[in-house]
This record gives sequence, structure tokens and C-alpha cells, in this order.
Amino acid sequence: MYGLLKKVFFSMDAESAHLWALRGARLATPWRSLWQGFFQVEDPRLVQDIAGMHFRGPVGLAAGADKNAEAVAFWFGVGFGFVEVGAITAQSSAGNPKPRAFRLPQDQALINRMGLNNHGAVATSERLRALSKRALGPVGANLAKTHDPSILGDDAIDDFAQSFRLVAPHVDYIALNVSCPNTTEGKTFEDPTSFAQLLEAIFQEKTTLGLNVPIFVKLSPPVDPEDVDPSGELGEIVDLGCRLGVDGWIASNTASDRSGLQSPEKQIQLIGRGGLSGRPLAQRSTALVRYLYRRCDGKLPIIGVGGIFDAESAYEKVLAGASLLQMYTGLVYEGPGVVKRIHRGLLRLLERDGYGHLREAVGKKAD
Repeated sequence: MYGLLKKVFFSMDAESAHLWALRGARLATPWRSLWQGFFQVEDPRLVQDIAGMHFRGPVGLAAGADKNAEAVAFWFGVGFGFVEVGAITAQSSAGNPKPRAFRLPQDQALINRMGLNNHGAVATSERLRALSKRALGPVGANLAKTHDPSILGDDAIDDFAQSFRLVAPHVDYIALNVSCPNTTEGKTFEDPTSFAQLLEAIFQEKTTLGLNVPIFVKLSPPVDPEDVDPSGELGEIVDLGCRLGVDGWIASNTASDRSGLQSPEKQIQLIGRGGLSGRPLAQRSTALVRYLYRRCDGKLPIIGVGGIFDAESAYEKVLAGASLLQMYTGLVYEGPGVVKRIHRGLLRLLERDGYGHLREAVGKKAD
């Protein structure tokens, strides 16, 4: 069925297709009880309790697909084990000028420079407040700094903290997006000093609010999967996170470079800057998962995201050290049925390798 819908969506520009897909998701949600059974895979070998959260399946929806928490129930209906909304910023933003989202079908990739367009923390926190009363599954919120290059230093930290105060009471975990590549100022908090200042401020807010919400940190992919941390700065950030008490990592964000693409160079140049996602990030994000697993001695959970299109690409990240997985670009190219196929495929791969549960496979090829 998605083959026909895909032709319709791919006849539109990428952002229009995304907006129409969201509208369709909202329209389908009231009828969820009639169709969700088709997408569900219920198996105790995939059930996990991580960071105080209960996951019925390891595959979740990555941030960017549902920025404003408008169709969360739909995503659970099509089989996702958890949903991450956002990125959410303290102030609402229209984002960058259009066009700002592009497909690279030859690479099964997307490039976006949306510029963190979203309704803002006040509006989205109200939607999340309503959702928190319904036991759908774990819902995370991806927080980023408001897309305004004049907000820097202490003001940038205050901006993050404001979003945290509004959103954190209504979600199951928080993802700190310290590595967004498609804003003017880029990776604002991906140096050790500013990263430490941000974490200290967020943990102070968490204590003040009396919350026990887990904090995950989303990092950039390496340019070279064979040399994940050439400067050693990533190691500093990871060690700081472990020392200050982060609960897990998300590996990885989109990439600002264009390495590994097969699409025509002219097409890539016409698109211009933006964050690259999809199949070209598969090995790079898996390498980051492996690095984080080894650096943290397997003690912190990792959400693997980047280039997941099928069970095999998902399983690679599990073996590298990911306990949970996320996808977005794969959903665009493969349709909602891909979640069920991945969950079923993971069970087949676990059986093939003699594992009785997904957790037994985590990190088995991290060395």
C-alpha cells in the first residue's frame, strides 16, 4: 500500500510531503483501534526496562518527524516502541527560508536545513501534558537552543533551561540536542566547557523541580568511522557526561558534511548546506555507538539512530552497543510497515545467533 502513497508523496517537495503525512496521521489516529493490530509485534524478547522506562519494542521514532507532538498516538499505533518529539526550543520559530528539505533518492537520504522550526516550548508542553495522562509508551522530548545567533553564552543556557522547566514534567525522558548542524551557529554546546556548563544548569533545574526524568545527550556522527575521535574532544565530552550523571547517549544526529554520497555532485551543490540523514550515516553512527559503548564500559544505554532501514542495519547497531534504536529517514523511504518488519527481523536474527533476548546481543561486537 505504501508504494502508491510513496509515489504521491515523492511527487511533492519533501517538506510538503512531510506536512501532508502528518495531517494524514492525525486524521487516522481516532480510528487507531481498527488498524493498529496490523502493525504490532508483541514478544517478550524485545521488551526492556531502561533508565526507569518500559519499552515494548526497541525501535522508536527519532526527533524531527513530529516536532510539535501532534500525532504521538499514531506513531505508537504503527508499532514504534517509543517516540521522541521535537526539537523543541524555548521560543517558537519559523525556521530557515524555504526550500529547506530535500531528498537524495539515489542515496536513500535526506538533507534538511529546517532551522529548528517549531511551535515553542509553551505550546508543545501543553500537548505533552495531555499526552502524559495516556499510557501510550515512553515519550521523549528533544530540546535545542532557540534558532537565534544572538542567544549565546549564559543566555543560551537559560534558553535550554526554560524549555526544560516547561517540558520535562510531561515526558519520560529528555534528549539534549547539543549538536544540531542546520542552524547559523551550529554545534553550540559540543565543546567540553560549554557542554559542562549546560549539563550543570540542566541538572540544577532537575533538582529544583524534583524530577527524576532521565537525561540523554545527542551527539554528532564522526566524519570517519575508522577514526571517531581524532581530536580527543569527544572523549572529554563523554567523560564529562558520565561524571555529571547523564543517563544515556543518542548516536547520532545528522551530518553537516557530504562524505559517502553517490548522488550527482551538481545536485548536492544545488541543495547546499543542511543536515544529512539516511543510509550514508549507517556506518558512521554505528561507529559512534561502538565508541560510546566501549568508552562507558557498557554502563550507559545508547539509542542508535542513523541509516536504519531494515532489521540487519538495526541489528548492527545492537551488536555495536545500542539497547534502543530510532529511525526517521527510513520511515520516509520504506513506510510505516518498516517498524513491524524490523521488529520481526530482529527476532529472526536473535534466533539465528542463539540469543534468548535482545539485551543479550547488545555490545557483542563492540570490540
